[in-house]
Amino acid sequence: MTKLSMHEQLPFDEDATASPVSTGDLPRPDEVRAMVTEAYERYRANVDGHVADYIPVLAKASPSWFGISVVGVSGKSFEIGDVATTFSIQSVSKPFVFALVCDAIGYEEARQRLGVNSTGFPFDSLMAVELNVDRTMNPLVNAGAMAATSLAPGATAAEKWERIRDGLSRFAGRELSVDEEVYVSESATNLRNQGIAHLLESYGRLYFDPDQATDIYTRQCSLGVTVHDLAVMAATLANGGVNPLTGEEVVGRGVCRRVLAVMATAGLYELSGDWLYEIGVPGKSGVSGGIVTVSPGKGSLATFSPPLDPAGNSVRGQLATKYLAERLGLNLFSSAAASRD
Repeated sequence: MTKLSMHEQLPFDEDATASPVSTGDLPRPDEVRAMVTEAYERYRANVDGHVADYIPVLAKASPSWFGISVVGVSGKSFEIGDVATTFSIQSVSKPFVFALVCDAIGYEEARQRLGVNSTGFPFDSLMAVELNVDRTMNPLVNAGAMAATSLAPGATAAEKWERIRDGLSRFAGRELSVDEEVYVSESATNLRNQGIAHLLESYGRLYFDPDQATDIYTRQCSLGVTVHDLAVMAATLANGGVNPLTGEEVVGRGVCRRVLAVMATAGLYELSGDWLYEIGVPGKSGVSGGIVTVSPGKGSLATFSPPLDPAGNSVRGQLATKYLAERLGLNLFSSAAASRD
């Protein structure tokens, strides 16, 4: 009997509507609203963590900012706090750019070029590049993310950038634009990313000019979003690639399941194992204080709060996400014994 290779494509069309899926429902709207409000009130006074300052402009963020947004696959949203405050998307952009690349070149090709295994190292680690044969390791750390950006369709930097900006806008359901102050500040301080890009090029694991790829990646991270935008983007992944507000199919269902798998194992960097153990939902954090989590078939939860823990993850965001994941039934690993009639 021939053994099926783990990398071999299955013979059926998993994006077809007849394919089996895992699904569920959020609680009733009044229950969701009450739980989101309770989470906000419970953690808004928390003063742990520090606002990021290694990118100078990020140090201007108020440590008191805190917003929560839940968006269901039906498009209904429940929000509280600083939900209209605009901040730079930063690393939360990574899974969505990975999704666009998977949709463009195929998720198996993307796996071969980018890798999908966690590093166990910080997000900007050079050691992870040197110690691992695949070099990029996964698209949610900086090395793999810049390689993913370099794979965006387009022959020129301008074409690649427009594909990324347009794609992330379709995820959000509105036009996104670069925060120029953030872009200028990051461009002046991204020497480490430039070094990573050139190191990847030396190993043949970057697929466009390293300086231009770094610049596109910097623009990508500088896009301005709200916590509502992040929730809509994540809900699109929860909804099989279809934006629940616009009804547009942004990426295919088969792409979504791969992206969520990588988010589950690498979305919180070296703390991803702790995150999955405690919260049990694919997630992604960003240095400006955003966190997104995705519950397939149900919806998404996004939080925004700038003070970070030493690993670069929002303190209030993690607390609120853990609280709500349990009460909204988001944890993928939770189950109850079946009744025996």
